[in-house]
Amino acid sequence: MPDVSTADAPQQNQPVDSIRASTNNGSALNGSVPHSSPHLSQILDKIATRQAIIGVLGLGYVGLPLITAFGKAGFKTVGFDPYQPTVDLLQRGESHIGDVDSAVVKELVQAGKFTATADFAQLDECDVAIICVPTPLTPTRDPDLKYVVSACEAVRDHLHAGMLVVLESTTYPGTTDEIARPLLEATGLKAGHGFFLAYSPERIDPGNEQFPVHKVPKVVGGHAPCCLEAACKLYDSVVESTVPVSSTQAAELTKLLENIFRSVNIALVNEMAMLCDRMEIDIWEVIDAAATKPYGFTKFTPGPGLGGHCIPIDPFYLSWKARQFNFQTNFIELAGEVNHEMPRFVVNKLMRALNDEGKAVRGTRIGLLGMSYKPNVGDCRESPSIEVAELLHELGAELLYNDPYVQSVAIGGQTLTSQALDDVLNADCVVLLTNHRDYDYEALAGKARLILDTRNAFKSVKNPKAHIIKL
Repeated sequence: MPDVSTADAPQQNQPVDSIRASTNNGSALNGSVPHSSPHLSQILDKIATRQAIIGVLGLGYVGLPLITAFGKAGFKTVGFDPYQPTVDLLQRGESHIGDVDSAVVKELVQAGKFTATADFAQLDECDVAIICVPTPLTPTRDPDLKYVVSACEAVRDHLHAGMLVVLESTTYPGTTDEIARPLLEATGLKAGHGFFLAYSPERIDPGNEQFPVHKVPKVVGGHAPCCLEAACKLYDSVVESTVPVSSTQAAELTKLLENIFRSVNIALVNEMAMLCDRMEIDIWEVIDAAATKPYGFTKFTPGPGLGGHCIPIDPFYLSWKARQFNFQTNFIELAGEVNHEMPRFVVNKLMRALNDEGKAVRGTRIGLLGMSYKPNVGDCRESPSIEVAELLHELGAELLYNDPYVQSVAIGGQTLTSQALDDVLNADCVVLLTNHRDYDYEALAGKARLILDTRNAFKSVKNPKAHIIKL
């Protein structure tokens, strides 16, 4: 069972004075920003002695790993979520997130270090409020900040002097200052004086066991130097290093740059994959060969499309904001278009493969392996596997799927449930969409007849029974 004491908690990474010296006035967009607060010493002391009560709004893939990290570091924590079944589950000591073991939740609950609730009035007890809510897009692909606004309003209703408020939700530069701050300052308290306001982008990578919360450096931007100081002190208690930046806007843009970097490079290899398909060149061989260069090349691989909450969405947040400055992010938007076309490319390649077998898509039993957006998680948000399935459904295919992490999905207005692996492998064609580690690829290749491999998961299989077609 994990230890919930403070013995293994990371220590503060930088002296307070060096954090102050590393930043400018704390906010590039504010004309007059306080440089200190009468409440600063109190919040710093509460954090240092683990007396601060940490509230986290949103207990999903970001919020739950974060709040358990604070609980294990010795803080008393309160998790807020409006969905009562999630609250009830956590109060029983059961986790609904794969990256958080139920044993951890149970021990923290029993030790009095973690309470889940749908009652936001308990924010009155909290010294810190960290907002970890979704930031989706509207149907017109514009930023949808309704969850951020709702969370800020909940904090506003219980904001008190000396409270530290941190936004972690991925968003466009200016959100903390233009949306969160006015809502909170409606109480009469001022950011940087009456309360502390900061932005620290979440960097959770679901399913990545190599980099749990405490291993990933935490970028932090404050509304004012005192806000930055308080927020860095907070995160220093649970992560190995913090990265202070000059403003909340810089921190907000940092997260977008990280994910847009990936989006653009994935789009490049996806476009190369489509070209290589026409040229009859193995894109995977080309990538592996290029990756032997010891400098100047970062390996990215193609796939059926982009999924998850961040990479398919973040470019639109920046493009929307850029238009306010009369700037067109042409390069970024083109990358999004390329990635958006990949599910259709996969379906077209499957149609050609079936045509070579003398079959049409309509009426053909097609087995899909993996419906989540990435390996070893059950998260289907923006999953390209879902889009591939929808396209095949529209073409009249008879679909069945297997995913050890996803029990059911809605396709074409119907609910499909995960089927036994052998049943899926008996389909006329199998499409590997998500390369879960649970799959024995040698065994799969020995049972299926025709496989379209969109992840190069079968590259090490020797003498397969199945005819395997690479993306």
